[in-house]
Amino acid sequence: MVEEHKVEINMENDSADGQSPEAEAVPEDMQSAEQAPETDDLEDTVADDEPTPLEAALEDAAQYKDKYIRAAAELDNFKKRTAREMNDLRKYANEALLRDLLPVIDNLERATNVGADGDEKAVQCVVEGVDLTRKEILKVLERFNVKPIEALHQPFDPNFHQAVSREEDDAHPENTVLKEFQKGYLIHDRLLRPAMVVVSMGGGAPEENEA
Repeated sequence: MVEEHKVEINMENDSADGQSPEAEAVPEDMQSAEQAPETDDLEDTVADDEPTPLEAALEDAAQYKDKYIRAAAELDNFKKRTAREMNDLRKYANEALLRDLLPVIDNLERATNVGADGDEKAVQCVVEGVDLTRKEILKVLERFNVKPIEALHQPFDPNFHQAVSREEDDAHPENTVLKEFQKGYLIHDRLLRPAMVVVSMGGGAPEENEA
């Protein structure tokens, strides 16, 4: 009887601990699995926030299209601005030259008005006025790098002279410019107009150049 009483006391102690004698111990690996966060779900959430390759490509394409439209607009504006500037340049390229020629016209008008009287003194004034006007025109041309060609009594040079006739002259060597019908001019180092000249005849006299 004493032994049975002891067994009952031990069973009561086990039930007091709150554990059923039939309860099974849970493995530690299963407990850690239950407590561990669902990492697969987190990775899926992060992956959903990132753009797909197609979305990234579409975004890049939109950016390149915007840059292309801006560059095309800037190029079109540049072309229009350049066209306007070229048009203005063609229209007003000779503005400075013409402005410098206006005083020359004024002097010619004054000379014409003086010569209208018809007396000798007036005619002399006209001659002097025209000569001054000629010198003023030469100054204007010089400012634009235009200068006359010195041809008279110079050796004939087909690069700068145009022979319109030939004459015999024992006082000058052959192929020498005897007369100058029309002055020639250079602009910088380029021929603007050849001088029309008469050349002395000789065995090596140049042939006449056609205009």
